Amino acid sequence: MVVKKTEFILLHVFWITSLINLKKIFISSDHAGFDLKEQIKKKFAKKYSFQDLGTNNSKTSVNYPEYAHKLCKKVSKSTKNIGILVCGSGLGMSMAANRHKKIRAAVCYSVKNTKLSRLHNNANIITLGSRLTNRNTAFKCIDAFINTKFEGGRHKLRIKNI
Repeated sequence: MVVKKTEFILLHVFWITSLINLKKIFISSDHAGFDLKEQIKKKFAKKYSFQDLGTNNSKTSVNYPEYAHKLCKKVSKSTKNIGILVCGSGLGMSMAANRHKKIRAAVCYSVKNTKLSRLHNNANIITLGSRLTNRNTAFKCIDAFINTKFEGGRHKLRIKNI
């Protein structure tokens, strides 16, 4: 009986610890990126949980900086948080996001540059251009972004100089 209680307590502690250490993934887009954002959420729904910060349709034109700023406020609260921003080119969202402290947003268009953004730059936000990146490439980039860890080492000093 004592063993079972101990096992239960250990499992409970493990479960709570894993919830605390869980990476939060925030996602947002403007009207141009809305359809790709929805496809991303659908594709990865079984693997990851996303907190969607808008926009809510592709019909109404919106100002992308508002959505970038909203996401950056959430991502910057913890080093475990990451974000996905989608607009027409990926560039506008990246420019708006990189104005925030603790944010390193990378425009990603291939698995290679996505991995490098994490390995060398410790990017915490990926930005994608829905008009320039096909859906399957975007999916591969997101998978690489979420699963690639920062190398640290010599790159840590370089990031401090940004």
